[in-house]
Amino acid sequence: MDIIRRLGFVQIDTIRNVTRAHHHILWSRNRNYREKLLWPLLQRRELFEHFTHDASLIPMEVLPYWQRQFKRLGDKAASSEWYNSFVLREFVYAIKERIRFEGPLSTHAFETKAESREMWARPPHKKALDQMWYSGELATCHRENFVKFYDLGERVFPSQLSAIVQDQEAIQWLCEQAMDRLSFATCGEVQRFWGAMNATEAKRWHTETSLIPLQIETAGGSWQESWGVPDIEDRLVALRKPAAQLRLLNPFDPAIRDRARLSRLFKIEYRNEMFVPKAKRLWGYYVYPILRGLRFVARIELKADRAAGWMSVTGFWPERGTRISAKFEEDLERELKRFARLAGVTDLRWDVSLGEQVR
Repeated sequence: MDIIRRLGFVQIDTIRNVTRAHHHILWSRNRNYREKLLWPLLQRRELFEHFTHDASLIPMEVLPYWQRQFKRLGDKAASSEWYNSFVLREFVYAIKERIRFEGPLSTHAFETKAESREMWARPPHKKALDQMWYSGELATCHRENFVKFYDLGERVFPSQLSAIVQDQEAIQWLCEQAMDRLSFATCGEVQRFWGAMNATEAKRWHTETSLIPLQIETAGGSWQESWGVPDIEDRLVALRKPAAQLRLLNPFDPAIRDRARLSRLFKIEYRNEMFVPKAKRLWGYYVYPILRGLRFVARIELKADRAAGWMSVTGFWPERGTRISAKFEEDLERELKRFARLAGVTDLRWDVSLGEQVR
């Protein structure tokens, strides 16, 4: 919980390339973390699940300030032509009443079919569940093998935390919490942190708060105006030297989530290519950036068969200026073996050599 609180939230993702993103993010910060440790926190109501910039697990104490996000996303979903059909609104009501009387249900409890075979097409019951989940009428009760079970929000969210906070107070609190975690940021970066407000709201907060004007040197050597927390100088003095070991980061890690900030500060262009056609990918299906100290030194593609007990390196690309020494190879293999243990895998395979795919 301390890690998640310090991050603000942890993004969750369905793809289990080696291990799912949420497990990898937590393991990157505490190597003693294991996959079984996360979901009991949701069941004990220390966390709730909702949508920041993507599906995320959020500390329960954020809930009073999250009512505006329920309203924003719920109103957006309810404004759709699909939802405003009288017949389908009756369908939404029927699903909610079924959950009220039967208890938590997953999408597998319903049998409606999507109207098309397109990748993102969803059946009517999934649209209904999503709309009520976005609005907070329904909430994630628990997950089983990553399958979400929906229950009434009033039965999941602690009653003492469900009171509505005034909108401006919620914006102020969320912006302050984002700024505290970023230490320095532009208005856009503060807005994108939670994904719970628009640009105008973030700018209005910025004009009404006390921040320190800064000039931030980018990785390219230029300077950009930014803003820092009031104790920014104390934070800089207290910084520890970053560890020299290699760090394998997840594509959804908060350290690289804001791609514009990542590019500006570290001069690395990164994008997720899971849903990019193979012929159009620059790198690969699931590619992990590798961090050493203050530099991203390479990126690597992995895949695993957990049932068979192996993980394979299927692509490796050093960043410009990275020297592949014997020490680098030893450090990388050590990091990969640690990562494999998280997934319960013992056999590490190399389908490519480290110098094979230099760009």
